Amino acid sequence: MAEPGTYGYELIMNLRGCNLEKLSSREHLVDFVDKLCNLIKMKKFGETFCERFGLGLDYAAGYSVVQLIESSSITGHFSELWRTAYINVFSCKEFDSKAVENFTKEFFEAKDTTSTFLVR
Repeated sequence: MAEPGTYGYELIMNLRGCNLEKLSSREHLVDFVDKLCNLIKMKKFGETFCERFGLGLDYAAGYSVVQLIESSSITGHFSELWRTAYINVFSCKEFDSKAVENFTKEFFEAKDTTSTFLVR
């Protein structure tokens, strides 16, 4: 249960050694967002924004995703060169951060992950 004055919760994840096919595919990334929203029981608001950016910087070239959810947002940025993913889940509604971490690591087949969980 949220403490008085708590606005929301944010999980910040860095994943390394990811499956290149998954982090460089629009279809896989949209599928990830859909499955994550189902896992944490969050209602999507609109379509998933998924576009390729950073083409002028080798390490930054890759997709970015943004999904508004009724209680806030899910964002992700992916480096194809480094095979890394940087994902944030922010919600005013509580969610199981460990389940999100485990699902995300498994989905992207990450070799290593670090994360920070914030109460805001």
